Amino acid sequence: MEPIHLFDLASQQARWLTVRQAAVASNVANANTPGYKATDVAPFEDVFNDSSIRMAATNPGHLGVDPLEPDQVAVTDAAAWETTQSGNSVSLENEMMKAGEVNRSFSLNTSVIKAFHQMLMSSVKG
Repeated sequence: MEPIHLFDLASQQARWLTVRQAAVASNVANANTPGYKATDVAPFEDVFNDSSIRMAATNPGHLGVDPLEPDQVAVTDAAAWETTQSGNSVSLENEMMKAGEVNRSFSLNTSVIKAFHQMLMSSVKG
C-alpha cells in the first residue's frame, strides 16, 4: 500500500497552525508592553513550498531539522494597524481575527482528515 500524503500534509498544516496560534497568543499577551512589535508567521504555502527538500537521516542518531518547528518558522513583524505612543503595534482586533482564522483552518483540517479517514476505512472494510 502506498503512503497517503494527505495525512502528512494535514499534520504539517496542524503544526503550522500551532505555531501561528502561539504567535497570536504572544501578541495578545504583550498588548500592553511598551515597544513590543506584533509578529506573525509566514503563510503556510510559503513554509510548505520551502520544506520540500529534506536531508535524509541514515541513522536514528542523526538530528534532523523540521521546517515547521516553532524556532524554524520565519517570524516576521506584522503589518501594524496602528502604533500607540508607547511604540506597541499590537491590535487586539487584528489578533482576534487571526485567532478566528486559525480556529477555522484547524476545524477544516480536522474535518477533511476525518472524512478522508472514514472513506478510507469504509473502502478497507469492504
